[in-house]
Amino acid sequence: MSTSCQSTAGSLTLTGIGKNYGAVTAVRDIDLSVGQGEFVSLLGPSGSGKTTTLNIIAGFEAPDVGSVALAERDITRLPTHKRNLGMVLQGYALFPHMTVAENVGFPLKVRRKARPAAKKRIEEALEIVGLGQLRDRYPRQLSGGQQQRVAVARSIVHKPPVLLMDEPLSALDRSLRKQMQAELRRVHQEVGTTIIYVTHDQDEALGLSDRTVVMRDARVRQIGSPREIYERPADDFVAGFVGAATFLDVHCLDVSPGHVTTRAGCGQPIRGSATDRVSPGDRLRVVLRPEDAHLIPDPARQWNTFAITVTEKVFLGDRVLCTGTLPSGERCSFWISHDEDREIQIGRPTEIAWPAERSVLVRIADDQTGH
Repeated sequence: MSTSCQSTAGSLTLTGIGKNYGAVTAVRDIDLSVGQGEFVSLLGPSGSGKTTTLNIIAGFEAPDVGSVALAERDITRLPTHKRNLGMVLQGYALFPHMTVAENVGFPLKVRRKARPAAKKRIEEALEIVGLGQLRDRYPRQLSGGQQQRVAVARSIVHKPPVLLMDEPLSALDRSLRKQMQAELRRVHQEVGTTIIYVTHDQDEALGLSDRTVVMRDARVRQIGSPREIYERPADDFVAGFVGAATFLDVHCLDVSPGHVTTRAGCGQPIRGSATDRVSPGDRLRVVLRPEDAHLIPDPARQWNTFAITVTEKVFLGDRVLCTGTLPSGERCSFWISHDEDREIQIGRPTEIAWPAERSVLVRIADDQTGH
């Protein structure tokens, strides 16, 4: 691939961003620094503020407070068309009367790029997304995935410093979405542009991002690498939104180097690792990920063992999902292998163990009363 189509990646900084719509707060106190060439996802439920944040970066909305800087240049009040950003939206927004090549070249036409140079850029962009052979087709002659690739090619053809993507894969079926995620990773590696990606899909955020920004109720809850977000969540909301988990309410009894001892409501002691500084007496939640469960624990490790009465087993192809109850009545889910399936009988208590170092203790979010 010719390097001439690679983008000049730009850094992006949001400082103290806030936006209200009447009495409704859309975003509040948003601080975010994105490095050159970084892939950052804004992840959260509907109404969390992620699309408003993206619209402020794009210039579609003006913040009430705060600033937006691109490569250390303040662009807070700069019109959208002068920001030179790339955009990929949910609906692709392709022109039905234009061919693939004409759609891809539209940003260059608007910028009055000379025809020979524009033609070369179009060819390079189509090569990157693997659609060079379809350059003369019209959108109606393309599949959903192909239309999405055209939208990506159009967004990178003018070499934007930052590419903004708002739920770009939400209209695709599951298998095609997985395929397009792989394509986006490849395009990002080849082009190197900075990407801000809005999604409510945790798999997309964890699978695509260098860092993930978890948002809820107009605020940022946590910023970190996918592994940090998943394994060291800031609170029980982040833990519950990113991945499956069983939560048990506990009280901190003792804090020692490397581990915390707590007691659950049923009186059972539980040892784990805390994601924040905790003190005896603190009310916490222990996060038990289903994939960390074991039937036969290794005696060399410390374990939290529970007698779980399984009420349901669901075959998921590569694993079996078991759901049951603890002696306290609390529900609990865990995964087992096909070989372990025969060891679990519906209605009979079975000892299931989680490693203490994987039993994560988190703060209870201020607005969380239960799961």
